[in-house]
Amino acid sequence: MYKAVLFDKENEYIDDFLSLPNLLYAKNEITQNLGEERKIVEGTHVLNKYFKQYKILVYSQTKNPCGRCIVTIYPNSDVAYIGYFECMEDAECAKKIFEKADECARSEGLKKIIGPLDSSFWIKYRLKVDGFDGLPYTGEPYNKSYYKKMFEDNGYSVLESWVSNIYAKIPLFFKRKTIYKERLDTAERNNYKIVNAKAKDFEKIVDIIYALISETFKEFITFKAITNEDFRELFKDYKYILDYDFVKIAYYEEEAVAFSIVLPDYQNLLFRKMTLVNKIRIMFKKELCNNYVSLYMGVKKEHKGLGKALTQKIIKDLYFRRASCIGALITKGKVTEKYVEEQIEHKNEYVLFEKEL
Repeated sequence: MYKAVLFDKENEYIDDFLSLPNLLYAKNEITQNLGEERKIVEGTHVLNKYFKQYKILVYSQTKNPCGRCIVTIYPNSDVAYIGYFECMEDAECAKKIFEKADECARSEGLKKIIGPLDSSFWIKYRLKVDGFDGLPYTGEPYNKSYYKKMFEDNGYSVLESWVSNIYAKIPLFFKRKTIYKERLDTAERNNYKIVNAKAKDFEKIVDIIYALISETFKEFITFKAITNEDFRELFKDYKYILDYDFVKIAYYEEEAVAFSIVLPDYQNLLFRKMTLVNKIRIMFKKELCNNYVSLYMGVKKEHKGLGKALTQKIIKDLYFRRASCIGALITKGKVTEKYVEEQIEHKNEYVLFEKEL
């Protein structure tokens, strides 16, 4: 017997909502950003002004929280979004969550629900569906392996898919000429300039990245525009975790036309309590990293080919660092899925679901 509860600002429900991931995941698996989640649930996050939300908790017969989600509604949107989904491995509990979510979406007159999306493109979306034998990498949407079946059993079908390519270290004395080297040479001959960012220019970098993401991701399936000011707030903590040698901006005639951000793989360190020990671990991981995550790359449409040129720059950096890399969350079927294909050891897959109401 399960009971679904809609709540708003009641502290006991907020605490139960936030506590659920700790009941489901091991310490080295959990990727919950507790501070950010609390702000979203309390309605104080910088992005809360962009949407309306229905917060759902499901309780067991023993009055313990066993499932949760948030249904997010954007003004003038024809779909609802389900996110922050967590559930004990129990089909009836999952059914209760999805039924209440459907009810909330229908109450807004909406005919479709998409997810998982944690309120915003700028926070987290997608469901991991395989590759559960390793630990989560930085930026990975990580979840329980049985969630896929829960979505499917409750009427959801795959809307879109992504892959993350897990790359091996580039062999020593690797000198074979590649299309990536040719594209970089061509770009440089045609007056493109690819530079590494500098820590002292962080504020300028944020503005450039905001403009490029807003332009190159605007047709992305879950994209919703936000202001530059709000992006600055979301991105401010990156100042301390970026390896600036791996933040690259491509210029053409002084205009920024492409970018790439590759982060050290902190795994889930960034979401743990910021004790002195964990701060030291993050510092050492940043300086002595042997695995990186290619998290963002964007190229303006009129500058095709720069993706491979940027990739060549990244390959050179990884080679000199003697490091491996994860090409994260690439839209399945896009040309970027096959970048440096010969070095791919395996792939992880992620999906976004939809359901007609």
